[in-house]
Amino acid sequence: MQGSSLLPGLCFLLSLSGVVAQKTKGTCRSCPPHSSCVNATHCTCNHGYISESRQRYFTFPLETCKDIDECTPPISIYCGVNAECQNTKGSFYCHCKAGYKALSGKAQFNNSNENTCQKTTPSETTSGTKELQQVVENIESLLTNETVWGTEKTKNTTTFTCILQKIESVVLETALKAPDQKLQKVQNRTVAVETRVVTDNCSTGVIFNLSALMNSMNIRCSDIIQGNTQGPSAVAFISYSSLGNIINATVFEEVNEKHQVYLNSQVVSAAIGPQRNTSLSQPVTLSFQHVQIKPSIKKVFCVYWKGTKEGGHWSTEGCFLIQANKTHSICNATHLSSFAVLMAFDTQEKDPTLTVITYVGLSLSLLCLLLAALTFLLCKAIQSTSTSLHLQLSLCLFLAHLLFLTAIDRTEIKVLCAIIAGALHYLYLASFTWMLLEGLYLFLTARKLTVVNHSSINRFMKKLMFPVGYGVPAVIVAISAASRPHLYGTPDQ
Repeated sequence: MQGSSLLPGLCFLLSLSGVVAQKTKGTCRSCPPHSSCVNATHCTCNHGYISESRQRYFTFPLETCKDIDECTPPISIYCGVNAECQNTKGSFYCHCKAGYKALSGKAQFNNSNENTCQKTTPSETTSGTKELQQVVENIESLLTNETVWGTEKTKNTTTFTCILQKIESVVLETALKAPDQKLQKVQNRTVAVETRVVTDNCSTGVIFNLSALMNSMNIRCSDIIQGNTQGPSAVAFISYSSLGNIINATVFEEVNEKHQVYLNSQVVSAAIGPQRNTSLSQPVTLSFQHVQIKPSIKKVFCVYWKGTKEGGHWSTEGCFLIQANKTHSICNATHLSSFAVLMAFDTQEKDPTLTVITYVGLSLSLLCLLLAALTFLLCKAIQSTSTSLHLQLSLCLFLAHLLFLTAIDRTEIKVLCAIIAGALHYLYLASFTWMLLEGLYLFLTARKLTVVNHSSINRFMKKLMFPVGYGVPAVIVAISAASRPHLYGTPDQ
């Protein structure tokens, strides 16, 4: 921890010691999306959604409702044998696995009781899969052939662009040759492919999940259907485990000297066919598993491979980070291409000497402030308006230093981080305000110069000091949070 990083390292401030709660109490004028108002006093998330704080009823105006993934723990909907669960926004459905078909003729069902999945005939399941398996083997041979890749960076990037485009086209063509096989999955040591063919209209809100080598993509069924194209459409999701060794983060357009950037995911490709250049009604969601776990990461970049005349490079255009932790990153992309996750960490190592000085200095300051506060509080002989000002200043500084020393690195939980940020901001502002009141008291005392007039000064300060000392900082923090909330935060949170 750096001693010089005080408030800039604090994360987004969400709540202010009851001020926002008081404003929203008794009404729910602005419930978040996917929620509804209850008794005009609280908000509650709709069925299939859960609040970020996991509270059933809430009044916090910045609360959000996120989709419940019924297909993953702890819910893990069981669809029965030979079937899989598919999550959608606010709901889910079950479908038969690749190679199986429901006797009822329904492509989707709700639970294991409706499961009628039966294995299809071998002639239906093996022909297309064998051809796709051969394609994957050819891809692996191509990627591991050292003679294909040149030693020069420009040649590498040009070859990289051409090969990725060719692979996507071949995989889509292979999937469209077997439209009866809605879902195909093939994997070997370095390449994994999953394809899905859509031959009819999609139900409203249906989202397909494709996964390969611990990476996945969610895409709307309506984006796969191409209205001006006769026949079926297909989407392909390809994951490469070896491309990161060929094209790394050195061809990233935003590399700078302050941060070292490296590729921390497998490269994945996503494409729709038969027409390749199609627009998406909504961004696709990509989930990447990290290759290395680096807790000291400063920034995460969601990138795609942008082909150029010179070859190509990683770009963040149209790619946005949604969420990241130590093991996974989730990104949104407004277009389909080849994607990856780049990690940036600070190349300047923390000075352990400065850290020791910070902890020792704050510890001594806490001890002295505690002794000072006890003296002003317990020694009645010296109690006066001046000692009252000193007591409040000592208490504010003591609490601020204590919170800074014990909780400045608690950024894992967003709500907890916000509370710490708000408390620190308020306590340090209160300290500055009590210093101002102390200076004002000394100024007024010096102007009078006589003990006789001290009583009027004391009465004035007693009426003024508590509303100003604790009220002004609260107003400043409230205005700051309401007008510029995005200024509270760091790349880590």
